[in-house]
Amino acid sequence: MRAWKSLALIAGIGAIMPLAAVQAQMETAAPAAVPGAPKVTVQRIKVHSAAIAGNLEGEAADRDVIVVLPPGYTANPKRRYPVIYALHGYSIGAEQWIKEIHVPQVVEGALAKGAKEMILVFPDSKTVHNGSMYSSSATTGDFERFVSHDLVQYVDNHYRTLADRRSRGLVGHSMGGYGATRIGMKHADVFGALYIMSPCCLSARDAFGMDEASLAQVAAMKSPADSVSLPFAVRAQLAVGAAWSPNPKKPPLYLDLPAGDDAQRKAVLAKWAANAPLAFVDQHIGDLRRYAAIAMDVGDQDGLKTDTETLHKVLESYGIANSFTLYQGTHTSHVAFRFQDYVLPFFSAHLATGAVAKK
Repeated sequence: MRAWKSLALIAGIGAIMPLAAVQAQMETAAPAAVPGAPKVTVQRIKVHSAAIAGNLEGEAADRDVIVVLPPGYTANPKRRYPVIYALHGYSIGAEQWIKEIHVPQVVEGALAKGAKEMILVFPDSKTVHNGSMYSSSATTGDFERFVSHDLVQYVDNHYRTLADRRSRGLVGHSMGGYGATRIGMKHADVFGALYIMSPCCLSARDAFGMDEASLAQVAAMKSPADSVSLPFAVRAQLAVGAAWSPNPKKPPLYLDLPAGDDAQRKAVLAKWAANAPLAFVDQHIGDLRRYAAIAMDVGDQDGLKTDTETLHKVLESYGIANSFTLYQGTHTSHVAFRFQDYVLPFFSAHLATGAVAKK
């Protein structure tokens, strides 16, 4: 058993999942392997990100990335492929993410069931405080631009991709679902189809879990790396602070927390609230209309279901077609099944797989 991986960010903007969700988790179940399924190739590479370089927190600019190539990639050297970018959740990295969703088995299973061949890219965005929030911060570095620009550019330059937004998909789960929502709204010029799985952090909530003892632990830290010994909830608060309330004048952590007097607390929480997609979705309606398709799903036992459905209803109110599925399950119990039987077929149906006219 290992710590619950996805942003149960009981911190700040989140009671991102209910407190009950912060618990140990067994390995996730996998759909049955499909006999005779075609084999994919898994590569592990490093991608340098100028957007992350020079951050105050000391996060590595050379990021681990896992690339899954379709069965026909080597045998068909003139063929180009759509690409799916898949974002992991809080407290895990790309390696743990592919284990949780049982890659490569689920990719091969989806292909055996009729999905088209695509390239999958799993970037690692774990940080010293366990998660980047896929946001733009001088403290952590600009992980939003890493995904939407540096990574896409690298993949297009090094693999046989269809380098067009209509042939790029973006998906994420939990914190990755937040990242897919945030990046999807702001970078519809890069991606053409969007799938949001159990997204955290969609709405603003009050701070949580930072009592006097926790604040004393934070005050005693000599470097960001010291957070490794802190409780899960406190590290989650630091991750949010580093992403959404950076402070370049406040070493060694270079962030502000909702602590101190009432004015300071309100100022920090206002910054956190400004990063909640339900607060800024109305400014990106034109962007969201550009997508060929948008889908979102969440388990009926997941505390994130209300916000996810709210996002669905907001898009509906603007006449933006999108599907919403409330399935039987917890935050992670069915994530591998969803990825094989819904996520990959969704992109197979909605990403352009041949040359398209420029728009």
